[in-house]
Amino acid sequence: MSYFYPKPLRYQSLYGISQLTLTEHYKIYLGYVERTNEIRSLLLSADRAKANATYSPYRELKLEETYSLNGIKLHELYFENLTPMGEGEPEQELLLYLGRSFGSWEKWREDFTALGMSARGWAIMALDLDEKIRNFLQDAHNLGEITRSLPLLVLDVYEHAYFLDYMTDRKGYIEAFFRNIHWGVVNRRFRQALAACNACYPFFLPLDL
Repeated sequence: MSYFYPKPLRYQSLYGISQLTLTEHYKIYLGYVERTNEIRSLLLSADRAKANATYSPYRELKLEETYSLNGIKLHELYFENLTPMGEGEPEQELLLYLGRSFGSWEKWREDFTALGMSARGWAIMALDLDEKIRNFLQDAHNLGEITRSLPLLVLDVYEHAYFLDYMTDRKGYIEAFFRNIHWGVVNRRFRQALAACNACYPFFLPLDL
């Protein structure tokens, strides 16, 4: 059976996000690693003969696996797409696709900010392989994910991500998030997503740059 091992946090603090917040936030991520490994161990001996859709230990383990496993993956994407004081800029092709999808860079940012203010868990900019770049709201780790979409930028808006620094000022936290985006990581994810999109909707045909 494969087990997950936590990825180290590459920084101790970010612009507007304290070391204390990151330390406590990272502990939550470690908890999801531990719980996912525990669930996978229990699944080895779960009684599949009694599995059913009303209640069974196997069903409960598989359901909670989606929550815990996404807890790992979303936190890793979030931590990876940040760096102290930010780095780089959106590459030209990404900016062009954002313009196609939202009308302009400014309109994308306005929408993503509104998304962050509206979500109860996660705000995600993703490449929808059947449509275009979209901003998706997830109220929980396993609630709101869109099939055939690849995350490009992930924002955690659970209170544990900002409350120690901002209390109820979520917008202040989101503004700090923008100051810390590692655009090199986002650009890489975008290029990888396009490369995986061999049969995409014509919206993603190559642009003349």
